[in-house]
Amino acid sequence: MKTFGLVLIALISCTVTRGEDDVPEIVVTAQLRDTALENVPSSVTVLTESVIAQREAQHLEEIVAASPNVNLSAGGSRARFIQIRGIGERGQFAEPLNSSVGVLIDGVDFSGAATAATLFDIQQVEILRGPQGTLYGANALAGLINIVTNRPTPTFESDLKFTVGDYGMLGLGGTISNAVTDRSRFRIAVEQYSDDGFMVNEYLGRDNTNDHDELTVRAKLNTDLSESAQLDLTAGLIDIDNGYDAFSLDNNRITRSDQPGQDQHEASFASAELRWEGNNTFDLIGRFGVANSDIDYGYDEDWTHVGFDPWEYSSTDRYRRDRSTVTGELRFVSSKSSPVLNDTTDWTLGVYSLDQNVDLRRDYTYLPVPYQSEFSVRRTALFGETRSDLGNGIQLTLGLRLERHSANYRDTENVRFDPSDTMVGGRFALEYQWKPSTRVYASLSRGYKAGGFNTDGSLDADLRRYEPESLINLEIGLTRFWSDDASFIRTSIFQMDRHDVQIASSLTRVRSDGSAEFIDYVGNAADGSNSGIEIEISTRLSDQLRVFGSVGMLRTEYRDFVSASGENYSGRDQAHAPEHQYSAGVEFSIAQGLFINYTLEGRDEFFFSDSHDEKSRAYNLSHLKIGYETDAWSLALWGRNLRNKDYFVRGFYFGNDPRDYYTARGFTQLGEPRRYGATFRYHWRS
Repeated sequence: MKTFGLVLIALISCTVTRGEDDVPEIVVTAQLRDTALENVPSSVTVLTESVIAQREAQHLEEIVAASPNVNLSAGGSRARFIQIRGIGERGQFAEPLNSSVGVLIDGVDFSGAATAATLFDIQQVEILRGPQGTLYGANALAGLINIVTNRPTPTFESDLKFTVGDYGMLGLGGTISNAVTDRSRFRIAVEQYSDDGFMVNEYLGRDNTNDHDELTVRAKLNTDLSESAQLDLTAGLIDIDNGYDAFSLDNNRITRSDQPGQDQHEASFASAELRWEGNNTFDLIGRFGVANSDIDYGYDEDWTHVGFDPWEYSSTDRYRRDRSTVTGELRFVSSKSSPVLNDTTDWTLGVYSLDQNVDLRRDYTYLPVPYQSEFSVRRTALFGETRSDLGNGIQLTLGLRLERHSANYRDTENVRFDPSDTMVGGRFALEYQWKPSTRVYASLSRGYKAGGFNTDGSLDADLRRYEPESLINLEIGLTRFWSDDASFIRTSIFQMDRHDVQIASSLTRVRSDGSAEFIDYVGNAADGSNSGIEIEISTRLSDQLRVFGSVGMLRTEYRDFVSASGENYSGRDQAHAPEHQYSAGVEFSIAQGLFINYTLEGRDEFFFSDSHDEKSRAYNLSHLKIGYETDAWSLALWGRNLRNKDYFVRGFYFGNDPRDYYTARGFTQLGEPRRYGATFRYHWRS
């Protein structure tokens, strides 16, 4: 807590300074119309390509700590689930999943499957905190993560990135970009990354049973169809072939599994965006995205080998999903030259559709035959938004979204569900341009999340269905930028009230051999509240020294929540919701081209789950990067988690150790240990 307080004081005090370097405008694309960051009336973090390079981040999980009030949950090789302001899923097994945090990659929906979120050749990662009921509907109750890759260039450019490091780390990636014709441009990016992971399998004598093996391939083509129409095409392949041997009976990095599993995700995807500005009244934007994924998630359930203990059991559990997602959106946006209502109001009107199908096959030791299910989701939405200039620097934004959600579920245990919901979300925001560089806003927004069902036939009838969840968010914020340098401060205060909160819980069933089996299910608590503060700062203390950081403070609780086991959790903190987290750093240019970057980040303790009392400890991590760069190339030596602190990215409470006769206790998955590496980059330009 002392470290957190010192960081907060330092960040706030440094905002009184200014620098003198020009900085390019950052545009947030995850809006109904592209908007400069300083003009977005909500809490948004944009992590640019330079921030990703600063942290040498390979995957989304390695960068989200730079954003306040954002947490993650692993469970396998990579964190695929994100929590924003304490809201978000923490895992998925057999049950269908409605995401609370949307994840988009170049307009393609990967919500609930963020294993695919590799970060090679990324322009920026946009993190929108709070409900995005007007923008993206049911998949964005808590917020949205929008990953935007680099665009093609009109002249020749090429990049090479080469990384080596400990734990067998090796990465090689390259891009090439150029014009095809006077009207067309292309970009191709390819990267292969691998490391051995951070676990040692004592039984098999291997150190790579929880490894990373990740291939990213992407191609983009931008074409000017005419003076008023542009078509952007993207296609790619993400092949994640990682191991899954992440848990130890002794809660360390030594495992004993005889059948270590896999955490694989092979996705082919494509997207298209057509912009037409040939009408004096409105512009037309059409977007289409498709992704086909083979997701294979399996593990050694007993975490040991045959012959380990007389009370042992031996079991594996494997989930293979074929998932296809198709989205389409048609958006009419008022042209810049033709606002309505006496030239005071810009408007947007659009329709959206999502069609997703998931076929699951579960191979489980305790099932006589494989379990199979078919799940489909259909969503259609009508949305609109106006933004009016009321004069005297005041602007009013009104947004509304009406969405129809329907699902169909069938499985081999004759479970059938066909739920449907109609949901409404929206936003009301007032902005005031206090000074040319200072804007304040107040907003009231409503988000929603579709209801669902639990598939385990052993659950009582009253636990089989759960209702939609809704959320009201009241937020007040201030943004100040200095146009002639890289200094800014963004801060927001929010209060969110949740209704019919969907809570992931579990029951434990004891098998005949004495081992325990989880029965996961989702239910509704009565209400919940999430409130807090978010601050982001960057400033130059001199031409050589830049200071940057973020702070998130969060208070969460449940109201009138009694668990299925009869425990009263009213007033309890929500899971994966640390009361504070921060990230702060300095970048110092020692001499021409030579630089040092140091970052400190940390989180307070938090509950792993809403169904038990196991917690992650508070922790602080330090990262260092030293390098030399020119206009053409750079070489950097870097280290993450320099003090080799143990911290946790997932936690459970159950019995799985035959040595103590399967007595229930806490088990945790450790985060990344100390890492060292070197990265070389080369950039060619025509």
